[in-house]
Amino acid sequence: MTGFVSFVGSGPGDPELLTLKAVDRLKRADAVLFDDLSAGPILSHARSGADLVGVGKRAGRPSPKQHHVSQLLVDYATEGQRIVRLKSGDGGTFGRLEEETDALKAADIPFEIIPGVPSACAAAAAAGIPLTRRLTARRVQFVTGHDVRGALPEDLNMAALADGQATTVVFMGQRTFPAFAGMLIQAGLPADTPALLAEGVSTEAQKLHRTTVAQLAEELGRGVSDAPALILYGALAEG
Repeated sequence: MTGFVSFVGSGPGDPELLTLKAVDRLKRADAVLFDDLSAGPILSHARSGADLVGVGKRAGRPSPKQHHVSQLLVDYATEGQRIVRLKSGDGGTFGRLEEETDALKAADIPFEIIPGVPSACAAAAAAGIPLTRRLTARRVQFVTGHDVRGALPEDLNMAALADGQATTVVFMGQRTFPAFAGMLIQAGLPADTPALLAEGVSTEAQKLHRTTVAQLAEELGRGVSDAPALILYGALAEG
């Protein structure tokens, strides 16, 4: 008997931001494989007796390999179980979702994808700003701050990323932002472009720091925290 996998976006961390469908799947799951940022109060919705398996990856910390996580999903499903793969934010945004769905497809295991509140949207809401504005910020772009090696990606479209008419959100970019900011300024982005560092969004550890691209690069060059963080820059980041 083949099981079923629900990929559930858990949002940025506040359990009240879970969708009704996410809560339903958690209550019915036999096993929940969860990211670090999806732990805590969110797991209180899992049914009593369900297997709770931490499979999260955090920069600079020992983490399970991706192929191991994918194999766990296949192993649970081939036992006929209902599995929730709980991913922070929205699983389809820098969540390595496709690598896991590909493994299920190869094993002929059915699945569904349930979207979650993207952390970028939650960060903007926490800061009291929109991500777009008519005539001023007509475009939103998401970019990762590191590649599979943990370094700044080498194939970035700097012309697009230095566009002052866009709101740009950088995921996983604290450590590489000093170098990234230098490239942005060289590509024409004004050094005093507003920037927002949003840490621990929607949790008790939430911190919002408004500054400029150049100043944030200088600050992060002196050290970064272990808190999950996003960087937003563009005219709207000023608030």
